[in-house]
Amino acid sequence: MQESLRNKIAEVCSKKIAQKGDNVAVSFYAFFANKNNEPELLMEAATWWIETHRLDHFEKAHKIIGMIDQGL
Repeated sequence: MQESLRNKIAEVCSKKIAQKGDNVAVSFYAFFANKNNEPELLMEAATWWIETHRLDHFEKAHKIIGMIDQGL
């Protein structure tokens, strides 16, 4: 996964936790605007989320940050 995407995921998850608390869940769509202006990056995130790790549609933000920190 591109480093820029890893950074974006960690940033968005951290922001969601700060706003909504420790139990907040996110989907990979949370990392993108409601526009399809980065289709390649969106597909990279979707592939990582769905195909590579078989995550549920919503996962705890803390779990996602942990996976990113571990380099998964």
